[in-house]
Amino acid sequence: MSSKPFASSADLAAKDQTLEVLADGVYALTAEGDPNLGAIEGEDFVVCFEALATPVAARRWLTMLREHTDKPVKYLVLSHYHAVRVLGASAFDAEVIVAHEQTKVLIAERGEQDWASEYGRMPRLFDEPESIPGLTWPTTTFSDRFTIDLGGDRGDLVLQHLGRGHTAGDIVAWVPKQKILFAGDLVEAQAALYTGDAFHRDWSSATLDGIAALGAEQLVGGRGAVARGADAVSAAIEQTRGFLTTMIDEVGSIQARGGTLKEAFEATHAALSPQFGKWPIFEHCLPFDVARLWEELSGTDWPSIWTAERDREVWARLQD
Repeated sequence: MSSKPFASSADLAAKDQTLEVLADGVYALTAEGDPNLGAIEGEDFVVCFEALATPVAARRWLTMLREHTDKPVKYLVLSHYHAVRVLGASAFDAEVIVAHEQTKVLIAERGEQDWASEYGRMPRLFDEPESIPGLTWPTTTFSDRFTIDLGGDRGDLVLQHLGRGHTAGDIVAWVPKQKILFAGDLVEAQAALYTGDAFHRDWSSATLDGIAALGAEQLVGGRGAVARGADAVSAAIEQTRGFLTTMIDEVGSIQARGGTLKEAFEATHAALSPQFGKWPIFEHCLPFDVARLWEELSGTDWPSIWTAERDREVWARLQD
């Protein structure tokens, strides 16, 4: 067996959560590499972005948010289907839960397995897991674009699917009036990428190009610090692209010469670790990242389902 603790199972230290006011009525919660969240005030309601892993965890975020606004949560936006992002949804009492149509497909196809997988990988994030009432289902889905009128002079909040990336159904939340983007796990600032369900070639090219074209001046990624200023936003996007293209180059090269998955993992680890190795969840994610990219470059377009059993098998195979 591997000498490294499995995934993030040994990461049990609490992380400091920080609520940041990005602009009037626009908020982000960051937590030292744990999943980020957001909220955008409308004239008489709030839109929340992401839901954390359990209702108990989500209620702590809502308590912090209530120090700034007591407006009801009308919309809960889910950027994608992963359990640590969605299973706390019941805490919000949202009128509408919005996600991409492919996210609904993925919940139906693999939501239960993903729940078990992520609980095993990241148990600390599942505060009081018994509080989860079941899978989270969107009440409204869309294919390309969904616009929420924030009311008054607040402008619109635009939800967009810019292409396949971290999953088949990622969406971003764009506040054009203040040029603030909630990018979900499509962009990370000072955090490693999880790509176990990804479409690496689409993500590293057209999808990130679409994000860059928005011209955000503040960007909240899935994890890590808020990128403030156009230069920092560009750096976060290009850091994300660099992680992906390095993976594609290393794994593709090993495959082309007839090498093994283990060799591809070791080469990718060596190439990425100087820049990314000390960043949150790097060691946790990379075996699953490389395993998915290996199958993608081998011709398997739709990602294989991660189960708790498959997680352990891949980890042991690559970390020995």
